[in-house]
Formats: sequence, C-alpha cells, structure tokens
Amino acid sequence: MPNMRYVILQLGDKLQYVEMPADYAYQLSALNLRLHKEVSKLTAQGTPELPLAVAECDQLELLQETASIVGGLDYINELERSFASLNETNYPLISLLTEIRALQAQLEQWYEEEAI
Repeated sequence: MPNMRYVILQLGDKLQYVEMPADYAYQLSALNLRLHKEVSKLTAQGTPELPLAVAECDQLELLQETASIVGGLDYINELERSFASLNETNYPLISLLTEIRALQAQLEQWYEEEAI
C-alpha cells in the first residue's frame, strides 16, 4: 500500500481533503500557496476561487457523511483546467500553468508506476 498524505484545503467555511502520494503532498501545498500569491494579479474574467492549504496530515478519518476525499490527480487536473481556460493578457499565466502541469505530470507518472 503506497504511503499517502492528506492536504486539507479551506474555501470559506468549506473544507476539502486531497489525498496525495506522501512525496508530493508538500508540492501541492507549496503550489497552492504560490497560486494564492499570484491569483490577485490576474485580470481575466472567471479567475478561479482557490481554497487555501491549511494543513497536511498522514492519517485522516472523516467523521461527517457529507465529507469526501478527492484524489490528488483529480484535484490537479481540475486546477489545470480552471487556469488553462482563462484568457489572460496582462499576466504571464504560462508560468503558473507550467508549475501546475509539472506537478500533474509527476502525479501521472507516480500513478502509472504504482499500477505496475
């Protein structure tokens, strides 16, 4: 069984739990914090609302039936789609997309290797 970590994200009063391979959880947290620093500089309409990474943990037991765990690759794929769809002209969006896609590629490779 692979070693997993959980990144807990918060948007308003809602929490989101993202399951990541342990070696990549910190990268998601760091990416999230970087995106938060840069998202206010975007001028395009429809800029995604980003939850804020508030914690990481090794074990997670959800106690609310309405809560669920999101897979790391699913989360990063959705994040990439939300930024790729922006029509940004005043900010070098490609630098943010490059960081997102780098983590996306690492996760895809990790999941491929784990399936073997």
